[in-house]
Amino acid sequence: MLGKATPLDGGGGEARRPRPKDQGRNMTETTLAFTPTHDEAARQAFVGSLKAYANMDLQKKLADLFDEEIAPSYERKHGRAPAKREDVSDAVEALPLYKYWGLVTYHSQDMLFGFADETVQRTKSRQEAIAKTLAASPHKKGALVLKPGVTPSRPISDIEIHRQPGGYTGASDPDDLTAARLYAGTIEIYSKAKGMRENSKAGSDAIGQFLAGLYKRDFPAATPSRILDMGCGTGDQTLAYARAFPDAEIHGLDASAPFVRYAHALAESQGKAVTFHHLNAQETDFPDGHFDAIFSHILFHETSHKVLPQIMAEAYRLLAPGGVFLNLDVPYQPAVTPLIRQITNHWQVRHNGEPFWTGFATMDLKEKLIDAGFEDAKVIHRYEPFADARYLAFGGVK
Repeated sequence: MLGKATPLDGGGGEARRPRPKDQGRNMTETTLAFTPTHDEAARQAFVGSLKAYANMDLQKKLADLFDEEIAPSYERKHGRAPAKREDVSDAVEALPLYKYWGLVTYHSQDMLFGFADETVQRTKSRQEAIAKTLAASPHKKGALVLKPGVTPSRPISDIEIHRQPGGYTGASDPDDLTAARLYAGTIEIYSKAKGMRENSKAGSDAIGQFLAGLYKRDFPAATPSRILDMGCGTGDQTLAYARAFPDAEIHGLDASAPFVRYAHALAESQGKAVTFHHLNAQETDFPDGHFDAIFSHILFHETSHKVLPQIMAEAYRLLAPGGVFLNLDVPYQPAVTPLIRQITNHWQVRHNGEPFWTGFATMDLKEKLIDAGFEDAKVIHRYEPFADARYLAFGGVK
């Protein structure tokens, strides 16, 4: 059974609303778009506002309280400023404001998935029929490679990441796309709540465009003939690579079968030739030196201390000489993250289905890349601004 985080108040979380009858029969759905009705959209907008309140307003108040009270109190007592998260975690976690922020964050996450699920379930049969038709079409552009016996590694295998019900891999039957559609459907709500305006549309390929732009900026002479998207998820960013590199052969892989089936249908609906594989990123069956470029977006913070170095070693094996490994992930390393934000981020580890968030942030990625085979002088490790935020860009050149 998939793991379930425990709410701070010991309760069972926000109750799920009964699923509405199909209010959208007058809508023509010929794509895999996330299409809420008026009432569904209103509820989704509400939870988006609630998450924005938690992520922006309450976190800002917590940061101010930390600077005005917690840090000065620690310095008076110890004769120095707090240097690490553990110095002040107990004091912060005793604050009523911190507890209130945690409750709002926790229950808004339940509401996020509950309200998105209304749309997902109402449109389930039609959209899964669209996906089956696209996959069976004799005119399809790309391919879908599903292999029996692929078992995702931890934490994907036994944790509901982000507390998404059923996790990333749950499926009631071979055609069930609920896991992928629920993930895709929450992107718009979540992105708006985090203030990421340029990535605030469900199905947006903005991050893929951004990563492809970084590659072209830093390697202007490169003409990749074969590209792999590791941890491709629902395929939105993979399609950005297909558009950015129209002459390249594009592949995507993911440990979730529902995700790659959805991604393939999405690509076919847009007329893009992409091959999607149900594989673990740390153990693929591609030949040595098969790819000129390997990309990923927010893959590594959802792995583990064991799996992360294995993926890096596999990426090095798969790269052709001179090939580029380029990844974007969360920029919460302690050296660049205020202590109060480190504390609220660690709350995500304990209560919000992000078991490797702190582990990833504190890992020496440069060391892991060198261990994987990349030369020190060819390692990539820097922060790149994006919209109102930034990403950690890392990887290497073989």
